Amino acid sequence: MRLSKYFLPVLKENPSDAAIVSHRLMLRAGMIRQAQSGIYSWLPMGFKVLRKLENIVHDEQIRAGHNPMLMPTMQSADLWRESGRYEDYGQEMLRVSDRHGRDMLFGPTNEELITDIFRNNVKSYKDLPMTLYQIQWKFRDEVRPRFGVMRGREFLMKDGYNFDVDKPSAMHAYNRHMVSYLRTYERMGMKAIPMRADSGPIGGDDTHEFLVLADTGESEVFYDSAILDLHLGDREVDYDNWDECAAIFKEWTTPYARTDETHDAAKFASVPIERQMTSRGIEVGQIFYFGTKYSESMNAKVSTPDDGDVPVHMGSHGIGVSRMIGAIIEASHDDKGIIWPEAVTPFGVGIVNLKQGDEEADAACEALYKSATALGLDPLYDDRNERAGGKFASMDLIGLPWRITVGPRGLKNGVVELTSRKTGVSEEMTPELAIEKLVKIYASV
Repeated sequence: MRLSKYFLPVLKENPSDAAIVSHRLMLRAGMIRQAQSGIYSWLPMGFKVLRKLENIVHDEQIRAGHNPMLMPTMQSADLWRESGRYEDYGQEMLRVSDRHGRDMLFGPTNEELITDIFRNNVKSYKDLPMTLYQIQWKFRDEVRPRFGVMRGREFLMKDGYNFDVDKPSAMHAYNRHMVSYLRTYERMGMKAIPMRADSGPIGGDDTHEFLVLADTGESEVFYDSAILDLHLGDREVDYDNWDECAAIFKEWTTPYARTDETHDAAKFASVPIERQMTSRGIEVGQIFYFGTKYSESMNAKVSTPDDGDVPVHMGSHGIGVSRMIGAIIEASHDDKGIIWPEAVTPFGVGIVNLKQGDEEADAACEALYKSATALGLDPLYDDRNERAGGKFASMDLIGLPWRITVGPRGLKNGVVELTSRKTGVSEEMTPELAIEKLVKIYASV
């Protein structure tokens, strides 16, 4: 993409109404614009990152054997009355009536709707286990929407639901989701720590939140620093193997890690003092097992050879896709702007022409742009007739992991400058070697 043809309305000054880093930088970098309080339009660069995160989530859900689908944003209030949650959910639920006077709501979550779909289509235990998921917009009418996409009213979320014949099978689904989420966050270039949490209005006794450590996190967290050394990496996982998934679950949940809501001071005191850590954390996902809470009230049963019709055991599993963008920025930025991990960067490399209009510099940039495009690096070429300082500031602000700087002086020696946004280290090399290095870097992401 040529920057001269790209819609990227960057701001030079910090917006006065943006209280945290991610909100400021997403506005300044031209990723979002507020439509109403807590509701945002996603501009091209923000939308591009959103889609990258979605694709990673889809990849890992399908890898784990889960089925993608799509449910509507509007739901019937009757389903929620059936489950008993319509009045309990509170004022965060946006309730409306259609022209026929039927009570509707903008879905804050989908346990009722998915249970209705299941009970009308699945009757036998032979069709289990089953996990269905979607990535869809949700709405929760926050009293004080703030912090940009971190606590907005409208947000993009992956929500999945497992259906199993008994609790042991459902707990395997719980462990399987734990593993798939760990893989998902690692692929995004983030460390998300699973922490024992409170179930809230979803219900159930078994639940873990995934939190990214950041100074601006809303939750106070307590953890054993040993958990920071755990990585799945390229480990191959058989998601149908109960013992393997349970072992990974145990590996990641044995070190102490809890939010302030479930913190146990006595247990935390048993952690070696040099590993006792407190911090702030941003919730980016949560998994639940809630048994037959919804299947009993909504009569979602399957026939079994020994016990007749039994209510299915269920769980739900969410990832805040749009919220994740804010969390990544909170955890990865400096005073110049965003620092994107390679896996989710909107563009793989920025190309800066120091002397637009110079025949040799223009030709070198065009060649780099075509080569990088052909090799799948998805470059952003700053071909504007702007001063060099302004171009560097824009690249630092939007946070692309790598920048290739092209100027007449370097070209006389046959080199360009390749700069890492994360470290600030620059190297001079031929254009061919710069592209070759970037291809190798992105091949490992």
